[in-house]
Amino acid sequence: MTEPALGGEAQIPQPDPIAAEYLRLALRLDQHLPGFVDGYFGPAGLKAQVDLEQLRPPQLLAVDARALRERLAAERPTGPRAAWMHAQLVAIEANARALTVAPQGYTGTAYLEHVQACFDRLPERRPAELFAAARADVDRLLPGPVPAIERLAAWDAALTIPTDRLRAVIDWLLPILRERAGSLFGLPAGEALQVGLVTGQPWSGYNWYDGGLRSRVDINTDLPVRAPDLLGLLAHEAYPGHHLEHAWKEARLVRAERRVECSVLLINTPECLVSEGLADLGRRFATTPNEEPGLLVELLERAGLAARSDGRSAADVAAAAIALHAPRRRLGEFAVNAALRRHADGADHATVRRELEQVALFAPERAEKRLEFIEHPLWRTYVFVYAEGEALLGRWLDEVPEADRAARFGRLLVEQLTPATIAAEVNPATAG
Repeated sequence: MTEPALGGEAQIPQPDPIAAEYLRLALRLDQHLPGFVDGYFGPAGLKAQVDLEQLRPPQLLAVDARALRERLAAERPTGPRAAWMHAQLVAIEANARALTVAPQGYTGTAYLEHVQACFDRLPERRPAELFAAARADVDRLLPGPVPAIERLAAWDAALTIPTDRLRAVIDWLLPILRERAGSLFGLPAGEALQVGLVTGQPWSGYNWYDGGLRSRVDINTDLPVRAPDLLGLLAHEAYPGHHLEHAWKEARLVRAERRVECSVLLINTPECLVSEGLADLGRRFATTPNEEPGLLVELLERAGLAARSDGRSAADVAAAAIALHAPRRRLGEFAVNAALRRHADGADHATVRRELEQVALFAPERAEKRLEFIEHPLWRTYVFVYAEGEALLGRWLDEVPEADRAARFGRLLVEQLTPATIAAEVNPATAG
């Protein structure tokens, strides 16, 4: 990828009429649904105009979204850009309509229909066998006489990075991930990010994209940051995940190709499923299988976690952590089922929390934090994008030879792709 020169807002082109109306529509909806706009780096004058307008009711914003879709179909009927904007507008209409029809949130079948409209994809409930097999793997990798949930909790506690060491470990690891991402995917000239430690949030980490090829990444220290997970967390939020995606899309799509609709980032829309899927898959490209054990050993040493009371060496701990990654990712997919149980099936808070602990081996405090996310007014819809995005994009990546996967992943960083577009490229024989 070529490296465009960095510049300020002067390099953000003026939007064409359809893109301008799309930006206005998104900004107007955010006035009723705070947080719907996750980031905006488009023309400041356009946002100022919206800020000074009289509020437009959500029911009329739904009408506006449908009208813009019809205009898009008439003036720009084909192509990836049109398909992307069409899917986004379906989601905007659904979010606007929900504020009028179900201000407290949909339940039952209506919840599923809303999720599908938001993400261009219907979530799939994971089978019980998936979690049983993952628990069996945990039993094999962490044997012992106490229940598995207690064994995992003890394992995690021993690998939790002390908060006073976390900053130094991040400052060491982040340049390593940046250098590798640059070697695989290139870096827009002038991109940069900063990392902060925060509390009081329902998420473990968050990327705030400010435009100008810059991000702020917040790590929530309310949740224990485990040494083996820090690699995936920073790959997800920074390189080659959210930060690199947003920076490349600003450089390539907005500045170079004048697709100014991409200067607003929206929650609960199809772009989120692609973005979270690629961010979760970023760990695949953060290091090589041969290098990962050594990287984790050094991470443990820098975190002050290399000395173990159980006598394991840092190399043994790193090997076990790598082996545990896959079953723990499968257990994490129970978040899909938990959200469906809570909102589609109507199970109460206590029941779903118990299932998170018993089925997915979530420690009680982690189960409670996950439910806080699942029940949050904004995130109750969003919760599916991680597992569903990773599953869809993972199948798409795995269809090409390993040597070609970095190039295919690179498309996610610079193209307007929708879940439906990606699904259409997946071989039906491997799509199950």
